[in-house]
Amino acid sequence: MSATLRLADLLGGLSIACDLGFGLPPEEAMRSCLIATELARRLGLPEDEVADAYYTALLMHVGCSALSHETALVFGDERPVLTAVASTNVADPTDVAENLMPIAMQVESPTVRAQIERFAATDRGEFGRNFDTGSCEIASATARRVGLGAGAERSLREAVEWWNGEGPPQGLKGEEIAPAARIARAAADAARFDHLGGRDAVVRALKERSGGILDPVIVEALVANAEELLAETHVGDPRERLLEVEPEPCVEVAFTDLAELARAFGDLADMKMPWTHGHSGGVAKLAVAAAQTLKLDAQTSSRLEISALLADLGKVAVSNAIWEKRGPLTGAEWEQVRMHSYHSERILAQSEVLAPMARVAGMHHERLDGSGYYRACAGKEVPPAVRILAAADAFHAMTQPRPHRPALSVDEAASEIRREIRAGRIDRDAATAVIEAAGGARPKKRSNLRPAGLSEREVEVARLVAAGYSNPQIAERLVISRRTAEHHVQNIYSKVGVASRVGLAFFAHEHDLIAER
Repeated sequence: MSATLRLADLLGGLSIACDLGFGLPPEEAMRSCLIATELARRLGLPEDEVADAYYTALLMHVGCSALSHETALVFGDERPVLTAVASTNVADPTDVAENLMPIAMQVESPTVRAQIERFAATDRGEFGRNFDTGSCEIASATARRVGLGAGAERSLREAVEWWNGEGPPQGLKGEEIAPAARIARAAADAARFDHLGGRDAVVRALKERSGGILDPVIVEALVANAEELLAETHVGDPRERLLEVEPEPCVEVAFTDLAELARAFGDLADMKMPWTHGHSGGVAKLAVAAAQTLKLDAQTSSRLEISALLADLGKVAVSNAIWEKRGPLTGAEWEQVRMHSYHSERILAQSEVLAPMARVAGMHHERLDGSGYYRACAGKEVPPAVRILAAADAFHAMTQPRPHRPALSVDEAASEIRREIRAGRIDRDAATAVIEAAGGARPKKRSNLRPAGLSEREVEVARLVAAGYSNPQIAERLVISRRTAEHHVQNIYSKVGVASRVGLAFFAHEHDLIAER
């Protein structure tokens, strides 16, 4: 395998997770990217700004799944609402009332419907600002973590600003917004309405948004060339076309850096729920240590780490209404849970580089007796790497809280895993190595105990924010006043350079500040 990898190949495959997290059809981000890239070139942008438009369109929704928990708290099921938002002119109250709210109100629970009505009357604007701020901060941070450069970081931070200056997150107006961000926003709307109704729907939607959300000059150019721009997105395989139109010079990453890129996307998947923060990284750590104990070869161990970091990407395709349900799941709901492994596998399979890790990632819930999912493999059908990953995933999940149970201690989790061994579901050698790794991995020494100049107290507060604690809960936990907790949070925001709780949580992931439970 080459010592360097094309970043576009990796991100093209991973962009499917962005689509699924926002309730969009797979490959819509790729089609948006194709439109944005060609449009940027027709507008005469220099190639570095074309690259910014390319990556901004591809990753515009990368941070949205991190707000799934908050969205589900309001709407019960976040996915229909997010899908509706993608086709709603949020600057037009009439369109919000006629398009978004009827979909939001399609819930069975009268209690949730009443909650949504109260929200629409009082908190809709604040929620939208918080959502856009958090998702853009995470998208921008992801661009930094995968090495896309300052231009893409800025464009992703500004991608949902309104041309008229009346929108979140920063209230930028007109040409204050990066050109690549303006192009990517228009391209995203074009790809969405092309899927919904073809060229005529695209032209109508863009004209309705011109001068409000969208730059009129960009709308004019896109509308004038709509037939050709849209047709190009339906020629051949979008992933292959993505590589053909990639701006020069192509961005490459060293194969040795692949784990860090996978870690960034694993962190994104973990942020779908507060109680899964740090899960992918924790599983990968246990799996790699166990692989070393069991003397797996270097290539298998390296691929196992990537598989572990990305095994839960498919979780973004499943509603938080299911992940956060406190009662027993129905048969249909269990089917959706089982499908997250399939989604993970198919996401990885879309990238030539990640394809060798796809099967192991998709099998992380298989069990030796055939009781696992989604393939229900048994015995020799379960390879050594999968046995290790399955044991590591099960063990680490037990040490994290879930809506239906508290977190188990390391000793309690080890006892549960041993029961699984005796029942013939988990491999004895793999599980023993994982348990040994869990004991030897604590405590972990971080290279930087106080990133961004945070004080010891601010590190404590940052960990609690990342774990989903509110300011009153932080005050109670640390025995301080609510005002002091709020003051700490604002100081941390300033030092870290974010303005949202999910942005701070993503920072905590990157700097290993996730609290051990």
